[in-house]
Amino acid sequence: MNIAIVGAQWGDEGKGKIVDLVAPRFSMVARYAGGHNAGHTVHVGGKKFILRLIPSGILHPGVACVIGNGVVVDLDALFDEVAELAAAGVTAEGRLYVSERAHVILPHHRDLDRLSEAERGARKIGTTSRGIGPAYEDKIARRGLRVCDLTDQEVVVDHVRRTVELRNRLAGDAGLDWRDVVARLSSLAERIRPWVADVSIAIDRAARDGQSMLFEGAQGTMLDIDHGTYPYVTSSSATAGGVCTGLGVGPRVVHAVMGIVKAYTTRVGEGPLPTELTGAAGESLRAKGHEFGAVTGRPRRCGWFDAVVVRHAARVNGLDGMALTKLDVLDGLGEIPVCTAYRCGDRVLTEFPADLRLLAGCEPVLETHPGWSEPTGGARRMDQLPPQARAYVARLEALTGVPVILASTGASRDETIVRDRVRADAWFGADFLAD
Repeated sequence: MNIAIVGAQWGDEGKGKIVDLVAPRFSMVARYAGGHNAGHTVHVGGKKFILRLIPSGILHPGVACVIGNGVVVDLDALFDEVAELAAAGVTAEGRLYVSERAHVILPHHRDLDRLSEAERGARKIGTTSRGIGPAYEDKIARRGLRVCDLTDQEVVVDHVRRTVELRNRLAGDAGLDWRDVVARLSSLAERIRPWVADVSIAIDRAARDGQSMLFEGAQGTMLDIDHGTYPYVTSSSATAGGVCTGLGVGPRVVHAVMGIVKAYTTRVGEGPLPTELTGAAGESLRAKGHEFGAVTGRPRRCGWFDAVVVRHAARVNGLDGMALTKLDVLDGLGEIPVCTAYRCGDRVLTEFPADLRLLAGCEPVLETHPGWSEPTGGARRMDQLPPQARAYVARLEALTGVPVILASTGASRDETIVRDRVRADAWFGADFLAD
């Protein structure tokens, strides 16, 4: 069984924990989009791991990990991450593979990212300034540098000289010397050479051999370049469709899609968040949920669960089920509102609009659910949850049309409930998380 895991909101839904939890049931975990701007946080044995480029399956010995062609790779960031893992006793050697078709983030991409944000002024996107967007721009403009190009010194010199000189003209300084960039790339090219592969062929062979694969997304559906809140989006395909283009596989390789959904809603950066809480209420939810970016440390904007968003994600991804995370963060609330639709003047929208100008004139239609005072943290069975929490989960299923397969009640692996035993065993193997 091959499963795709995608974020069904604006990212930060807890994909890292869920991928880490189920990864031992798969032979391979493959990342298909994004860059090192997306951090997946995993808590194991009292240790906290923040994975940016490397798939979360790396924490399990024997699981092969793949970085696909849909990912843009900062080689310095990749090797920093490898070193951090090694210091924690986790080795990537012999089981991490990087697509030869993946595009490389160069130093000038980071500079152009910052310049672009500064130029936008009040209309800034809220990027991490790690060069992700400019690297994808070069890819689409057919002037990018791929991992496979690093073996040809003539190609590297020509490319870097032209792009660095352009960067210096745009920045109005001589901040970069193309010779230094070439020298650094030459060193990194030698280090990455043993890991480079045609991952499309590797995945195809694994599929033909009957191996099971997990496809790991980055960010979330509402940050997808096509289906998110454009222009306040990332530069890649964060939805399940990105699996095929970002790894070089056909759609029939994906047998099921699971969306990761937080029990409330958050986003980082600019752009719409219809259920956003401001003031003390938003600060309280942020503090209780530790809602700060894993990579940037930026505070996340927080709001109530938005069923309109998740229905949109369910449709564009073809969600077969979802994992509901951070249910325990809602403990102690007297009442919990849920957004069921948007009211825009005399219109009520039940589907997410493409036009953000229309959305700006809307307000969420909220229904209120009773909260619970009993703690849910660490619960491992649905019958350990208070009745109000069980009713809340059931209502989210009804509003989104997607069954909850797993419910997370804490950061650790074992703080997870299997709600749908039939699907969990079919997807992840018999007796998954059985007592």
